[in-house]
Amino acid sequence: MRATIALALLLFAAQGCQSPALAPARPTTEQSLVAFASDEGLARLSHASAKADFPALANQFEAQSNVFFCGPTSAAIVLNAVRGRSADLPRDRGRLSPDDLRNVRGDYDPVVPRYTQDNVIAKGDKTRAQVLGDLMVINGKPVHDFGYQLRQFDQMLRANGLATRLVVVDDNKPDAEVRADLIANLARADDYAIVNYRREAVGQRGGGHISPLGAYDAQSDSFLVLDVNPAAASWVWMSAATLIKGMRTFDTVENRGYVLVSPR
Repeated sequence: MRATIALALLLFAAQGCQSPALAPARPTTEQSLVAFASDEGLARLSHASAKADFPALANQFEAQSNVFFCGPTSAAIVLNAVRGRSADLPRDRGRLSPDDLRNVRGDYDPVVPRYTQDNVIAKGDKTRAQVLGDLMVINGKPVHDFGYQLRQFDQMLRANGLATRLVVVDDNKPDAEVRADLIANLARADDYAIVNYRREAVGQRGGGHISPLGAYDAQSDSFLVLDVNPAAASWVWMSAATLIKGMRTFDTVENRGYVLVSPR
């Protein structure tokens, strides 16, 4: 029994992209979360004041394959949006087995060139095994650090050839600066904003999470979070105050925040 409880606590405390239903979501203010697929959600996109990034991200969107891969999935979506149909896109051959290819001509490569949530990990400092909970040393202590902390995620993006600007949302970072930073990014094409927040703090179930932003609606003062784990939560309009509250939460060594991404 003690082992079962300890395992449950470990999974809940892990700072990756898990969404375990271990506790009820905290209440949020009315209208702080509005489903994108609702009439109101679609209306917000139609009159959104900053949505230059939405078409490219929606075209490249995919769901994460496991609860720890919200970071790699967000990275793959943005990298494919940035690089598009570049001639040097990687080919992830790990998704087809030799048996799958037994009827394919030997000189033909059927793999579609693109970034995937598997191949983006390889270039970063944090190994796939560590993302999935293998022990790593943080502040001199061995820990199970599932998923990605903000700086680990930023390093992985840069290792994959993107230019980034990381912003930690701590108590010294005014809400107005965060809002203005994200709005300015969403109003420009070809650069992107990826947020790292705690689900429980925004009224959802689960722990730390990473997803790209798709748009900002001035009328409702809300951001469209393109949630990469639709099994846990759909795309959602989140009020600016709620999103900032979710980012202004502690994760292992410092607060969460966001990364602004552009081609190098």
